[in-house]
Amino acid sequence: MTAIYEILRRQIEAEGPITIAEYMSTALIHPDHGYYNLKDPFGISGDFITAPEISQMFGELIGLWCGTVWQQIGAPKNFCFAELGPGRGTMMGDALRALQIMPAFLDAAEIHLVEPSSNLRSIQKRTLRNHTIAAWHNGLETLPDGPCIVVGNEFLDTLPIRQIVRKKNMWHERLIDIIDDKLHFTLDHAPSPLERLLPAHASNAVENTLIEISPASLGIAKTIAEQITCFSGAALFIDYGYSNDVPQETLQATQHHHSIDILEKPGEVDLTAHVDFNAFAKAAMPADVHGPLEQGLFLTRLGINIRRNRLKNSSTEAKGREIDSAWRRLTKPEEMGSLFKVIALTQAGTPVPAGFEAQSSIPTHQK
Repeated sequence: MTAIYEILRRQIEAEGPITIAEYMSTALIHPDHGYYNLKDPFGISGDFITAPEISQMFGELIGLWCGTVWQQIGAPKNFCFAELGPGRGTMMGDALRALQIMPAFLDAAEIHLVEPSSNLRSIQKRTLRNHTIAAWHNGLETLPDGPCIVVGNEFLDTLPIRQIVRKKNMWHERLIDIIDDKLHFTLDHAPSPLERLLPAHASNAVENTLIEISPASLGIAKTIAEQITCFSGAALFIDYGYSNDVPQETLQATQHHHSIDILEKPGEVDLTAHVDFNAFAKAAMPADVHGPLEQGLFLTRLGINIRRNRLKNSSTEAKGREIDSAWRRLTKPEEMGSLFKVIALTQAGTPVPAGFEAQSSIPTHQK
């Protein structure tokens, strides 16, 4: 049994069954035994690989996207440049390197990182050691007021979710209990107040329909939209998820790049759930919402093909094959190109950001 299992067991025995959101929060970010505080989960030797770890092209294009958005919002002299869930700091590092072609952006940017894990903060400090970080934050609530550009790659999928199930024309929350010293799913007997967050079509759901709701991600959308509306700015999120209204269960656990039982080894495995982009977009009003569109299309519009060719021109044949492999993984539908979606938020009435027009490209990093 893991240390997190023992913590959860004592909590459940003392207070009763817990929500899936409580389970995820404790398993992932417990200050002493949480998944993100105990290990570096990224890369071949970890449990999963994110786009910034696959190729520098990803972070470079995201950085240049931020540069063009900064120009679109009037190039404020001081603004908050924030990344949510920066991982190793790889994407931010690649973005800042690409943005060397826009020194005015770098002079105006105040870098903030939202990262509750002390372990990952240490890694980020090493990765970004040549840059001044204004502050690390546990959450969005301490980000400074003012114009902001916010980015998050595979951040929303880590936020805690809750699940409710349709039984006899009522919705009941799915909880986690201890039975025979093992974690098991159960249903709350009382009707769930989460029903108020369901889309209208859910009233026609059939028996045993399960719907996932992420109050945390809805709160993120609302908070950022309010900041952008009040002070100007933009936000960009890249994540795997769906934009239809078909109820589905997506909660999953991953270890060493393989799926395992959700309730097995809490604290030692990654827990994620697909993002409901429709719900996220509705929560982001009154900001303008752009997308979601597929990652492959977005990166292509930003000029990843041009960047790939320029990198290959200055590389060995073997390195060129690696660049081609990374490009395919990031853009092809059978890889990450279709599964991952991109959504942007901007202040109402500002220009459509790069990548979300029918034809779009941004300056390509020259180095």
